[in-house]
Amino acid sequence: MTAAGVDRSPPAATALAPRQAPGWLRLAWLYAASRRIPAAAGLLAALGVLLWAALRWRWNIAGGAAARMFLPQVIETAAAAVIAVTSYGPFGEPERATGRWLPWLRLGAAVLLTAAAVGLLAAGATAGYLPGGSLALLRDVAGVTGIGLLSAVILGGAFGWTGPLAYVLVTEVALAGHPTTPWLWPARPPYDLGGALCAAGLFAAGIVLIALRGDRVSGRE
Repeated sequence: MTAAGVDRSPPAATALAPRQAPGWLRLAWLYAASRRIPAAAGLLAALGVLLWAALRWRWNIAGGAAARMFLPQVIETAAAAVIAVTSYGPFGEPERATGRWLPWLRLGAAVLLTAAAVGLLAAGATAGYLPGGSLALLRDVAGVTGIGLLSAVILGGAFGWTGPLAYVLVTEVALAGHPTTPWLWPARPPYDLGGALCAAGLFAAGIVLIALRGDRVSGRE
């Protein structure tokens, strides 16, 4: 029996060592937790259920086009507000220490939440008739989410909801007068190119600025 045989560590010790998640995955989870993204996903799911119930049992307000679109628009606006508010971190942005990863974390969170909002609301819309259908839903959610993200960049993530709220109020008032401007895209047909370009432009601007700059408060801490 030699000393080399006595000192050799058992091979099972390495196999039993716990495996750690990759660094980028832990960073993404910490970012999501600090921005309350799991809670935001739950709220988006609840809004999808609310839209399903509203269409299934035909909750509506008597009146013209503005009244018929009121509940769907409010639900879409609430989804955009939820997404915009997640850009705010109560502890600032400790992820700045990671350097190049922070813009990608911001971008990924905003894009994934927007996609989740569209998917969950589209699922809720299967319960009944939604004015404009899924195409209008995609346009409307993307556009108002872009407004919310721009509001977060300018006012701070905690106030990202103010832009979508102001937009839905302006839209509801304008719908009574049959507006023709593409900037009020909920009043446009789902295949209207001008409305789609305006909504897409605002969403792209919001996504780019929130990724590069962050919200006004967290980005300065």
